[in-house]
Amino acid sequence: MYKIATLNKISPVGLARLTDGYTVIDSTDEANGILVRSYAMHEMEFSKDLLAIARAGAGVNNIPLDRCAQEGIVVFNTPGANANAVKELVLAGLFLAARNIPEGLAWAKTLAGTEGVGKAVEKGKGQFAGTEIKGKTLGIIGLGAIGVMVANAAEQLGMDVIGYDPYLNVKSAHSLSNTIAIVDDLKDLYPKCDYISIHVPAMDSTKGMINDEAFAQMKDGVIFLNYSRDKLMDDDALEKALSSGKVKKYITDFTDDRVINFENTIVLPHLGASSAEAEDNCASMAVDQMMDYMENGNIVNSVNFPECNLGPIAAGTQRACIIHKNVPTILGQITGIFADLGINVENMTSKSKGDFAYTLVEASGEISEADLKQKLAAEEYISVRVVK
Repeated sequence: MYKIATLNKISPVGLARLTDGYTVIDSTDEANGILVRSYAMHEMEFSKDLLAIARAGAGVNNIPLDRCAQEGIVVFNTPGANANAVKELVLAGLFLAARNIPEGLAWAKTLAGTEGVGKAVEKGKGQFAGTEIKGKTLGIIGLGAIGVMVANAAEQLGMDVIGYDPYLNVKSAHSLSNTIAIVDDLKDLYPKCDYISIHVPAMDSTKGMINDEAFAQMKDGVIFLNYSRDKLMDDDALEKALSSGKVKKYITDFTDDRVINFENTIVLPHLGASSAEAEDNCASMAVDQMMDYMENGNIVNSVNFPECNLGPIAAGTQRACIIHKNVPTILGQITGIFADLGINVENMTSKSKGDFAYTLVEASGEISEADLKQKLAAEEYISVRVVK
């Protein structure tokens, strides 16, 4: 029986996918798996029985990925599961900014109790006249699941779309409309765009990437949308760009103590993935991936270990799941040990990611987990388990 703990409210639709071999517990002390959304885990100590953490969402900056890798804990996320929810909110942001809707709503509320409010509205509405998005140019920085959806939807609404992503994968490329222009350098995107929407992860390489230099290359009066992470923005540069009019409006689903006080901003309370459908999708995907790992040893959509997938375990076979350091000759050691134990290997895959690697061995007959652990006791081996 696998024990699963939750650190946030997880959709019942996702939890209902757990089969009879799983039980949900309150404490993480004995957990084999943890389901989490935004709970900050960096200061947590993890049980030696913890096998996996599944984030019901895409961002994993609340999880100590390196420490988890060192302890043999596989961290999953759910890329694309909430993409449609975020896409719809980005489109809402485009309309909110283009038509001055927040300002108009706030002004209309001030007319409550005014006699002849209809005439007052007609007299004052001109101050909120906006523009249409049709025919305007939208730049998309980052063409992952969300960026592609935003790009395609914006094009269907009549916008000209320019995309940028130096790491564009095959799946995204196939999903992207073939009439959307792709540039190789942001200097070819910034000056052409009336609107810019950023969809990249927060990493050391992207922290503060929207800075003075970036703003200087943009059109005067550009509208900038950030539904990714606040850390992508240089707040000093953003404040100057808003004050000077270089950026007409900044729409964000993230804020901090400074940005919430900037003028010409539309600050949303992190609503991107907050739809019933997205929460169900993310939880279901997180649960499915965790169960597949626990039962079959497969790793799909991990952020700290490579993808390794042999499908469901074949009848009459067992699998050894070996997490180890990415060092030379280790595969030879593993196959040699299986030979020494007289185990017939039916199938095998081994992949690496940075300093760590994962080897999945499917073999006929009985695999003794105790014998395997004894043979794989060197420091380069992090964890060993057998599933059947």
